[in-house]
Amino acid sequence: MLWYTLLVAAVAAERIAELVVARRNERWSAARGAIVTGQGHYPAMVALHTGLLAGCVVEVWLAHRPFLPALGWPMLGVLAAAQALRWWCVSTLGPRWNTRVIVVPGLPLVSGGPYRWLRHPNYVAVVAEGLALPLVHTAWITAAAFTALDAVLLGVRIRCEDETLAAACRVAPAFGAGRDVTP
Repeated sequence: MLWYTLLVAAVAAERIAELVVARRNERWSAARGAIVTGQGHYPAMVALHTGLLAGCVVEVWLAHRPFLPALGWPMLGVLAAAQALRWWCVSTLGPRWNTRVIVVPGLPLVSGGPYRWLRHPNYVAVVAEGLALPLVHTAWITAAAFTALDAVLLGVRIRCEDETLAAACRVAPAFGAGRDVTP
């Protein structure tokens, strides 16, 4: 269980690194007249993702969840793939990537990298991580709770992003029709 706690701590450290990148990118965007929206749902997003990390550790330790190799190893692979996809998104968007909904008006939609195939690839990474991280060590309650709550939150988040992108980039708004600008 200790190695799993260290894994969750490593994911938490990765989140801190994301926040550092996001702050830097927020300054870049602000200097270019950025539109910031979605502030109402952002605290819920932070709480949910913090709860995921805490829930993983608490459930494993308190409920004595076992590591089941047939489940744990594949989920570790999914978790690694989710992290790779997330950082591919960050790299592709460059200074336009953020944890908040921030769009610089007039910039074209990003259509390279994973955005060539998916409208919101970063959220694919979030969903995969939300399932895989808890299931690495059989924390199925955390996986189910996070997935259900995240589905609701992502509906709000994607709609907000699409509407903001439509306004800033003059594209037709449609749920799921924009390009991901945040995690």
